Amino acid sequence: MTETIGTPILEVPVAEGAKDQHMVLNMGPQHPSTHGVLRLVLEIDGEIVVRIYPEIGYLHTGIEKTCEAKFYQQVVPLTDRVDYLNPMANNLCYALAVEKLLSLEIPEKGQWLRVLLAELTRLNSHLIWLGTHAMDIGALTVFLYTFREREEILRMFEALAGQRMMTSYIRIGGVSMEPPLDFFARVQAFIKTFPEKIDEYSNLLTGNPIFRNRLKGVGYLSADDAVAFGVTGPPLRASGVDFDLRRDMPYSGYEKFQFKVPTSTVGDCWARYEVRLVEMRESVKIIQQALDGMPEGAVNADAPKILLPDREKMKTQMEALIHHFKIVTEGFAVPAGEVYQAIESGHGQVGYYVVSDGTAKPYRVHMRYPGFTTLQALETMCKGRMLADVVAVVGSIDIVLGEIDR
Repeated sequence: MTETIGTPILEVPVAEGAKDQHMVLNMGPQHPSTHGVLRLVLEIDGEIVVRIYPEIGYLHTGIEKTCEAKFYQQVVPLTDRVDYLNPMANNLCYALAVEKLLSLEIPEKGQWLRVLLAELTRLNSHLIWLGTHAMDIGALTVFLYTFREREEILRMFEALAGQRMMTSYIRIGGVSMEPPLDFFARVQAFIKTFPEKIDEYSNLLTGNPIFRNRLKGVGYLSADDAVAFGVTGPPLRASGVDFDLRRDMPYSGYEKFQFKVPTSTVGDCWARYEVRLVEMRESVKIIQQALDGMPEGAVNADAPKILLPDREKMKTQMEALIHHFKIVTEGFAVPAGEVYQAIESGHGQVGYYVVSDGTAKPYRVHMRYPGFTTLQALETMCKGRMLADVVAVVGSIDIVLGEIDR
């Protein structure tokens, strides 16, 4: 066995004096078990993990650089594709950042609609996480159940935006269009029965001895380590750090909603599972409050240079077409400056740093996504554990390679 192993991109030194005892093994890059094109180079002693080297970049898209060549509104479809399980949340964070530069105030109905959609997106993300995480452990049935409910959410998104996943619905200045007449009724019907579905998932998994043994005590991450590594979202709260941007740095009217932020001091894979289950229940409460208190009025700001004005302000259809064509082909200038906006997505803290030079295209766009930083903590959580535990830990942190390799 040689002293180093890897590709020209990544060279992994084997621990000194261990070349005869340790094996270096590849896990990935493939979707099963590594949740995307993530390559994990594992140094193992028998079946015990000694060290882990995550190698990323197989899905690299250069989205941040691409933003510089697009008008501000044209960047919105790019945000969908970064974390493709949180499209509405990505749209929202970027829109809030640019709206700060524009000093643009969104009507209250538009803000509440954004909150409702952000929470539906959180449910969509958590359902995918729970189904795939359970399947990693060997519980196939739960995957079928969670994707049943996710399908209902995607159908509502399709009715709302014309797209199931890459919606581009939340735009700078508001949203792309008014919701369909039956949209709120469909959301109400969904959340009326969804808590029962969460009970089904819990009945299948929480008392299952195999599932419990595969997660309890596995992948421990202390609160200090979580903060040091920059971990956010459910993995941070499962390690005992009570922090949620929706409550602590509210945006889009979240300060008007009542909800609990679940935490745990245990810090293992089981705690991350429990925290996300409770988060889904709290999202249902937020959605119900949004439906009950949905204000009347416009969903978009009165900003004719940025958005298509309402029909009453447009004299003819031709005038609307000309106005829309001008926005699409010429964009709109944004005052020079720089801003950072963060939100709480289903995976953790999403942040957009946008720099404007006063033109119709952003000078720089940098995206802060949670999976990239959480991946740093993987070795700490897996060191000294069995090889099979790596699969459970990777699933518990809920990474999306699209945002890691952006």
